Amino acid sequence: MSEPIKIAYLYEDLMNTYGDSGDVKILSFLLKEKGYDTQVDNISLGMKFNAFDYDFLFFGGGQDFEQSVVSTDLKRHRETIKEYIDDDNPMLCICGGYQFLGKYYETSSGKTIPCLDILPFHTVFKADSRMIGDTEYKTEWGTVKAFENHSGRTYFDDKSKLKPFGQMVEGYGNNPDDKQEGMRYKNVIGSYSHGPILKNENVARAIADKIIAAHKKRLAETSK
Repeated sequence: MSEPIKIAYLYEDLMNTYGDSGDVKILSFLLKEKGYDTQVDNISLGMKFNAFDYDFLFFGGGQDFEQSVVSTDLKRHRETIKEYIDDDNPMLCICGGYQFLGKYYETSSGKTIPCLDILPFHTVFKADSRMIGDTEYKTEWGTVKAFENHSGRTYFDDKSKLKPFGQMVEGYGNNPDDKQEGMRYKNVIGSYSHGPILKNENVARAIADKIIAAHKKRLAETSK
C-alpha cells in the first residue's frame, strides 16, 4: 500500500471555530475519490513538529482565549513553518490561523502582540466594530460563498509580495476599506471564510490538486 497523504491540523483541539474542521474532512473525501488515503495529525500543545513530514498544513480559527494559549506554544514552530511555506508547499489558514502568519495584531487597548512574522501583514482589532455575515467574492478558481465573523482588520504591509485571495462582492473580507478577502503567497491561502470555506467545491478541488502535487514531491525527495 502506498504512503497516505499526510495532513497536519495545527491545534485541532483549540482552533476549530464555525466548522473549520470540515475543511479537512472535505479534502480527505476528495483525495479518497482520487485514490489517496489520508492521515490527519493533530499538532497540539507541547508536541514536536516538522512541517516537511506533511503534504498539507491546515490552521483553523479560534476564540480569543484559545488563540492566546496557542500564540505562546506556536512560536516553537516558526522556522519549520516558514521554511515549508518558502518551499512552495500548500497551506490553508482560516481567521485566527491566518492572522498568526503576520507580523502582529494590535488589541483594542493598543497592545501589540507579536505573531509569527512570516508574511508582511498585520491585524488591528476593533472590538466595537465586528464584521459578521455572509460573504461572496471572486477568486481565480471562481466564486466563493462563505461566512465571516471577526473583529480583526488585516492590512498588507507589502502588496508586491502578497496578493488577495479574492475580490469582495458581498461582506467585508480583510477590512472594511480594501474590498479584498484573504491572502495568497506562493501556495499559502489565508482567509476569514468559515462555513467551512471548502464547501465551495471549486476551491476544494484546486487545493486537493496542490496537495497531490506536494505529496508526489515529498515522496520523490524522500526516496533519493
